[in-house]
Amino acid sequence: MKIDGGCQCGHITYRAEIDPATASICHCTDCQTFSGSAFRTSVPVDEGSLEITSGEVKAFIKTAESGAKRVQAFCPECGTHIYATAVGDEPKIYRIRTSTARQHKELPPQVQIWFRSAQPWVTELGSLRKVDKQQ
Repeated sequence: MKIDGGCQCGHITYRAEIDPATASICHCTDCQTFSGSAFRTSVPVDEGSLEITSGEVKAFIKTAESGAKRVQAFCPECGTHIYATAVGDEPKIYRIRTSTARQHKELPPQVQIWFRSAQPWVTELGSLRKVDKQQ
């Protein structure tokens, strides 16, 4: 599936070819901190299938709980996280943040990872009162 998207301010845009069946939710504490929420959703993209079409991401390297070093790439203007990938010269798999894709409604997560770190209330969201827009 072809997707395109970018950051909140429009400085970064991209195109990619992805498999929507690989979309996931990550509950790790790093993703909770990066997103400012309880989890983050993403989809993997092979190195040759991602093209940044405008702007240049800013990146920093974060050491995960596993000890793996991960590049976290984001817009230098608005701070929107665009992707994460491994450090090093090996072929890259980029984990595009699905919320940055225009097609994000077509990318429902198929698996939840690092679920041991999930906030305990996440499974009870369906029972909360729902309001259609900000009051």
